[in-house]
Amino acid sequence: MKPFQITWKVEESLEGQLLREFLLKEKAISRQALTDIKFNGGSIYVNGQPVTVRHVLHNGDNVTVQFPLEEVSEHMAPEEMQLSILYEDDHFLVVNKPPNVTTIPSKYQNTGSLAQGVLHYYQSKNIGATIHIVNRLDRDTSGIVLIAKHRYAHSLLSLQQQSSQLTRTYSALCEGHPIREKSTIEEPIGRKEGSIIERCVRKDGQFALTHYEVLKKYTDFSFIRLNLDTGRTHQIRVHMAHIGHPLLGDDLYGGSTEKMQRQALHSTTLTFHHPFLEKEMTLMAPLPDDFLQLLQRGE
Repeated sequence: MKPFQITWKVEESLEGQLLREFLLKEKAISRQALTDIKFNGGSIYVNGQPVTVRHVLHNGDNVTVQFPLEEVSEHMAPEEMQLSILYEDDHFLVVNKPPNVTTIPSKYQNTGSLAQGVLHYYQSKNIGATIHIVNRLDRDTSGIVLIAKHRYAHSLLSLQQQSSQLTRTYSALCEGHPIREKSTIEEPIGRKEGSIIERCVRKDGQFALTHYEVLKKYTDFSFIRLNLDTGRTHQIRVHMAHIGHPLLGDDLYGGSTEKMQRQALHSTTLTFHHPFLEKEMTLMAPLPDDFLQLLQRGE
């Protein structure tokens, strides 16, 4: 397997800059990553020659960083899985996760995860990477999952998440009809006392902000679109239950399973700035069959 490497051309404005500063400030490579490159099999070249980070750069220099090969955790066994790939390049893999599939294995369910399916795919394509999930989805939530193919891509997308440059839109089916067609829910979320899984709105919780819009009303449920300014665990599920409209199928938060057998939540669109192609990317995942069947019945 080949290690990931990337090359940049030094601009005139950076004439005389130390290579260390170029990598840390201009390219957002972390100090930990530089240490990893130095001691774990990576390399740095300027114009094809190996150098140290104390090298002084000149206009037009080509800087190449070769990152160390990544080791796959021995606790994550690859498993063959049919992946619905929405987008792929040398840096990212975007898949449409089906419901009833965990994003990563856990001590309670250590097989059948999306991460294990992606590992198998990497091996079949001779891609020397381990798993870097940018946005996780709950087991029963379907839709877009963005996966970085190397640590550097993951760190750049993590910075975008922190600065709200990475945005997601969700589709959901909630019980009843919200009074307001379009509104914002701003309520802090924390762990529910006595539970390691369930969350709730509580004064000492973390700040959480959810925007929703009703797209269509049916007899006893609504089709809604949501986007988040924060990414708290179970945020949409907790906020919708808090205003009296839990998601269909979400029995953890009071939703009925009569029409849906899982929480009716789907990650529909994902927008991020591609740091290597230098352009904005928007990916879309079509609604899953269980959503479509219920919407088409028009009950």
